[in-house]
Amino acid sequence: MDPHLLRTYATVARLASFSEAARELGYTQSAVSQHIAALEQDLGAPLLTRRPVAPTAAGDRLLEHVGPLLLRLDAARADVVRMAAAPAPGLTLAAAPTALTPRAVAALPAAGVTLRVLPREEVPAAVATGAADLGLVDGLAALSDPLRLPDVAPLTTRGVGEELVRVLLPATHPLARRPGLRLGDLADARWLDAPDAGLPLSHLRAANGGHGFRPSLRYEGTDVRTLTALAAAGHGLTLLPDSAATGVPGAVAVPLTHPRVVHRTELVYAGPLGGAAATLAEVLGAPG
Repeated sequence: MDPHLLRTYATVARLASFSEAARELGYTQSAVSQHIAALEQDLGAPLLTRRPVAPTAAGDRLLEHVGPLLLRLDAARADVVRMAAAPAPGLTLAAAPTALTPRAVAALPAAGVTLRVLPREEVPAAVATGAADLGLVDGLAALSDPLRLPDVAPLTTRGVGEELVRVLLPATHPLARRPGLRLGDLADARWLDAPDAGLPLSHLRAANGGHGFRPSLRYEGTDVRTLTALAAAGHGLTLLPDSAATGVPGAVAVPLTHPRVVHRTELVYAGPLGGAAATLAEVLGAPG
């Protein structure tokens, strides 16, 4: 399968429009139609309905493969270019919102840094494709256990910090005076679903045997302060690292006592590091 045809197909499927895909890709609409027809002929199956434009069952199955395939190709190109090119000045750091701990922020160089706050699932891809020099990802893990990251490309990870986790709830909540909370006892509580700003509910379900934690409100954003304000206002509970949960007006951060998990932060990079990236990695890797 021709990668150019796959990229055209993925764009048409995402935008649900041949004309919009042509505009985004810089092709004529006729060329986009020819790409889709050539791909359908190659695979021997219709991939899109035309009115409305939507993937067929075979097209949906192809989309499951296309994203990782194209990402791997972009990562391979970035890896080779990275080896051949001279180091660029400055530093681009991609980070999940709750991976930006006070220690990580304090370690940033005084100048020449571009900081991109992304949903945590997008950080490894940004590093793999060369959109960022370094990445900071985070999640729940057993003490000293590495995080499970998506396999987007050959990347190196290095643990740079672990924190206690706390349940953030309104000061008036019946559980606010508890010295500690068990995750299993909160499975039926009202939770905020904020996968890009806090620790995702899927992580909580995994730590609790795969069930519970139905959302009461979904927040689609990366601003941790908005998330903590929602929790303080009583819209639902959220689980956050100690540094993000403490000191929130109108809220109480109660330690999670079971299971024994921590908020782990890892540095992600591709290939050998140099310049500002190597310096930041060294500072973050030093005992804090």
